[in-house]
Amino acid sequence: MGPVTQEPAHHGPPRPAASAAYSALAFLECSRCPATSYDAGQVQGTCGCGAPLLARYDLERAAALTGPDQIAARPPSLWRYHELLPVSSARSVVSLGEGLTPLLPMERLGSALGVPGLLMKDEGALPTGTFKARGAAVAVSRAAELGATGVALPSNGNAGAAWAAYAARAGLPCLVVMPAASPEITWAECVAAGARAYLTDGLIGDAGRLIRAAVADRPGYQDVSTLREPYRLEGKKTIGLEIAEQLGWRVPDVIVFPTGGGVGLVGIAKGLRELARLGWIGPVLPRLVAVQAAGCAPVVRAFERQADETEPWPEARTEAFGLTVPDPLGGFLALEAIRATAGTAVAVTDQELLASQRQAARSEGTWVCPEGAACFAAVARLRRDGWLASGDEVVVVNTGAGLKYPRTVPAPPALVPAGGRIPDNGYCADATGPGGGYSADATGPGGS
Repeated sequence: MGPVTQEPAHHGPPRPAASAAYSALAFLECSRCPATSYDAGQVQGTCGCGAPLLARYDLERAAALTGPDQIAARPPSLWRYHELLPVSSARSVVSLGEGLTPLLPMERLGSALGVPGLLMKDEGALPTGTFKARGAAVAVSRAAELGATGVALPSNGNAGAAWAAYAARAGLPCLVVMPAASPEITWAECVAAGARAYLTDGLIGDAGRLIRAAVADRPGYQDVSTLREPYRLEGKKTIGLEIAEQLGWRVPDVIVFPTGGGVGLVGIAKGLRELARLGWIGPVLPRLVAVQAAGCAPVVRAFERQADETEPWPEARTEAFGLTVPDPLGGFLALEAIRATAGTAVAVTDQELLASQRQAARSEGTWVCPEGAACFAAVARLRRDGWLASGDEVVVVNTGAGLKYPRTVPAPPALVPAGGRIPDNGYCADATGPGGGYSADATGPGGS
């Protein structure tokens, strides 16, 4: 297989791209020029215009094949929705048991924030500890099925780790380039899975340029950068499918999602639209909220300016490293999803999101990732501003486990000598601003 090239645009009737008994995938459609379609039976990148391609399904066929009752009887993984996923047969599925993550009531935290109907979709329970496992599972499965000889991507950390794991599971080589500031544990995950992993002293856009040059020299490798192939999005959309199923095939009032490259937010909107067209949920979708960090907020800035496109964000920097995407390819799609659902976009400071991370852990026992914590900070802001009502049912999507970001909660333990005793006033760890800053109060006999 030579270097991947874009297949010619197809303007005739959609051509089946998968086994009709397993997947209802029909064709790929340009997100900017929807009259242009592409053959989903070939490895594809972006449209000739440079825009992302979107998978389109024969929903009448999907409805004939399955429904909520049949899905409920299937194993608890994202593959329970296989008619709405692109992989053509069960034999081609590459899986580590991903999907059907908990939808947790957050009663104490919700009461504190003034939103008693607060729920959290906890993606930290997925393989590799983040929602990136969804996109990697589906896209690696499809890449291997279509004959790619390897996958290559830039990553802020978690996507690289997930793709490395699933590529190893599929027996495919994987090439990853990350900014040097990425969480160190994600480098280790890539190395452990056998990926060729490199660091760059730039940001994710610089990593992307390195990947594109490398793929040109590696016949058969697919550039699987965010939205430069169509199937990562399909994995991410299953978050929305699961939320609807877990609520009894209905939707909440609001879904709040941390937005870097925008794939998760756009995927949820796409999945819920498909469910509405199937008639499995009602026609009214949740208001979607994109949450970004104040140090990198191109979607928020475009939304506030009523622009249809994002502009590159200069000098991007935030503790929520997964949100450090200064120039998202799918920014226009995120803006469309927000506006189509009467949603909004919010930027929070690192101080706010780190405080929310600690509040969630102490209120509910849930150590969320900083990106997920940004969403709780946004909920607090939107409630204070009156955009959220006290009666709203709000789902925050926590995209990963806080354990993957230990530097956000530095907690040096107090040392008690073996012959000593625990001080009466105990050990107090208290966070003091961005980046943590914990102090130990362990005075008295045996203190340190």
